[in-house]
Amino acid sequence: SLKMASDSPESLMTLCTDYCLRNLEGTLCYLLDNETLRLHPDIFLPSEICDKLVNEYVELVKTDSIFEPHESFFTLFSDPRSTRLARIHLREQIVQDQDLEAIRKQDLVELYLTNCEKLTAKSLQTLVSFSHTLISLSLFGCCNIFYEEENPGGCEDDCLVNPTRQVLVKDFTFEGFSRLRFLNLGRLIEGVNVETLLRPLASLAALDLSGIQLNDVGFLTQWKDSLVSLVLYNMDLSEEHIQVIAQLRKLRHLDISRDHLSSYYKFKLTRRVLNLFVENLVNLTSLDISGHTMLENCTIPSMEEKMGQTSIEPAKSSIAPFRGLKRPLQFLGLFETSLCRLTHIPAYKVSGDKNEEQVLNAIEAYTEHRPEITSRAINLLFDIARIERCSQLLRALQLVITALKCHKDDKNIQVTGSAALFYLTNSEYRMEQSIKLRRQVIQVVLNGMESYQEVTVQRNCCLTLCNFSIPEELEFQYRRVNELLLNILNQSRQDESIQRIAVHLCNALVCQVDNDHKEAVGKMGFVMTMLKLIQKKLADKTCDQVMEFSWSALWNITDETPDNCEMFLNYSGMKLFLECLKEFPEKQELHRNMLGLLGNVAEVKELRPQLMTSQFISVFSNLLESKADGIEVSYNACGVLSHIMFDGPEAWGICEPHREEVVKRMWAAIQSWDINSRRNINYRSFEPILRLLPQGISPVSQHWATWALYNLVSVYPDKYCPLLIKEGGIPLLKDMIKMASARQETKEMARKVIEHCSNFKEENMDTSR
Repeated sequence: SLKMASDSPESLMTLCTDYCLRNLEGTLCYLLDNETLRLHPDIFLPSEICDKLVNEYVELVKTDSIFEPHESFFTLFSDPRSTRLARIHLREQIVQDQDLEAIRKQDLVELYLTNCEKLTAKSLQTLVSFSHTLISLSLFGCCNIFYEEENPGGCEDDCLVNPTRQVLVKDFTFEGFSRLRFLNLGRLIEGVNVETLLRPLASLAALDLSGIQLNDVGFLTQWKDSLVSLVLYNMDLSEEHIQVIAQLRKLRHLDISRDHLSSYYKFKLTRRVLNLFVENLVNLTSLDISGHTMLENCTIPSMEEKMGQTSIEPAKSSIAPFRGLKRPLQFLGLFETSLCRLTHIPAYKVSGDKNEEQVLNAIEAYTEHRPEITSRAINLLFDIARIERCSQLLRALQLVITALKCHKDDKNIQVTGSAALFYLTNSEYRMEQSIKLRRQVIQVVLNGMESYQEVTVQRNCCLTLCNFSIPEELEFQYRRVNELLLNILNQSRQDESIQRIAVHLCNALVCQVDNDHKEAVGKMGFVMTMLKLIQKKLADKTCDQVMEFSWSALWNITDETPDNCEMFLNYSGMKLFLECLKEFPEKQELHRNMLGLLGNVAEVKELRPQLMTSQFISVFSNLLESKADGIEVSYNACGVLSHIMFDGPEAWGICEPHREEVVKRMWAAIQSWDINSRRNINYRSFEPILRLLPQGISPVSQHWATWALYNLVSVYPDKYCPLLIKEGGIPLLKDMIKMASARQETKEMARKVIEHCSNFKEENMDTSR
């Protein structure tokens, strides 16, 4: 009943259900007294739609952190005249007694309650309301459903401390559940008498008693003519158990598997027991004996075992007792047994640990109810994905996604699953994955990061995100992923490797995205977080990747985003810039990132007065001579000064250094650069450069802007010629050539830019008819 992650497009039904659930007020409901949801009076929905609404609601609450649960959701289905329910699957803490109580008038046919620990004996009474229609019922892991709260008689002193105590309900039975055929009581609480509970049921077809220890199962024979499926996972068996099972001749599915790590088992499987099953259970199509130790050798001689092509024919079976089967089994569970490594196994599907197929079968079979086994199977898949190549990639990915969604709070599954995802999403498998599937991976990765502050899970999740194209593939969860990463970076104690990956991701996320995205992330505290990281590294006198990435991220997030530039200045960013420059005079990459960022700040007219101090202007002027990272540091320093010069002599509010002296140094710097320099810079728009062209107040700024354009259209014509044409740069350059104040060499350069662009345009003219 688990929903498998799928690769096909969502159905219209699913899309509509999802939309309605996320917008209940705007679609099916209205709010009564601003708090209670009520169904619009003219709405009548059949069970096909209502079942889907309830089941999807449970799924959303469980796997989508943004989705808000509604207190009164289940009351929408209280009246069968307007909403019909038939088959519903409820899970975990989402469901409480009052929710089941709300739908008690419904004629439910199928009710699965899985690990609903909040349900108490009140819900047992509600179940009675469904007794005349219920065919299928699961109470798996509902550990409190047989407990009721009892108020002690005379109020003693401890009455205030513990006003209620839990008492086991012993008088409940399935009396009156005349249609019940399928029942799962897995992990039922000790102390409940299973035999008494079940006796009233006339003809059970399927019974699951996983994790329950019963020494006497003789009562099962009362259904020997109807029972087709029996699950006794983790029950310590004895000869008596085996004799009873052998009498259940209608069985098609028998599961006596166990978790070999969970506790000591006296019982050992023998050749005789397997023979007994094969001889008596002639309808068997599925058998699970995973985790069992074989007391004796059940295999045929090894010479014979290795012969011939692999076969599933019972006559050739490597497991001797199975030679008596009439036909191959549909499923044979051999996980964590030595038998799964044999050559000839008479089954179409085998769970085991021998190869990828067996491991995937194990994950598929055990995910829903046996996370303890599933996590070990996923661990084996992790090894296969890491060391060999996965041949069933889509199936593997879908199974891991499903397991991570289903067991959001299981640490072992989150650790092994997130590690497996890293290897299953890396570049060699990229081509085989659809957008939808990759989005499902991102969703479960973010769920894991949200639920677990544990270092391994966080690291695995961050590493997996690095397998995606950023920011494009993360854009649909942009806000959430940024919040999670900032959350990691704001923790007081940090794992070095996670810090490095998280800063790298943050940097990639703010590179090449729209300004509104940058503004939103700025408001989340991005600038402050990066500056804090820089501060920490400065205190440790360390200039590592985290330091460089943090400055690079600030450079990206301030690009054409004045609010973020202002935050940088308000949070003492300039102080940190000067300290880093002083502490790490040789770190070229660092200098480039810092000056790129200051170039963004200098583009904002309102903030430029804050850069107008003797100290800052001297630093920028000295960096004009820097040879760090080719021309980048010198170029960016000149860019900062060009914007400052553009404000004119009256804005120069300092005595030292003189404006003319700085202008002279700027001309010298620009003339020293190689026009063919390949660049470490990326312009999304030329607007900040183009605004320096139509002015006569600072010819050197004009020259810097023209040089920048000439360099970029010469070295990267395919990218920058179209951008310059699109942004109206050509008329601006033509006008500048006519200006008397512009220097001759600037005009010469401008002509070359225009020429480059017109040549580019001609070469790329579409001549096809």
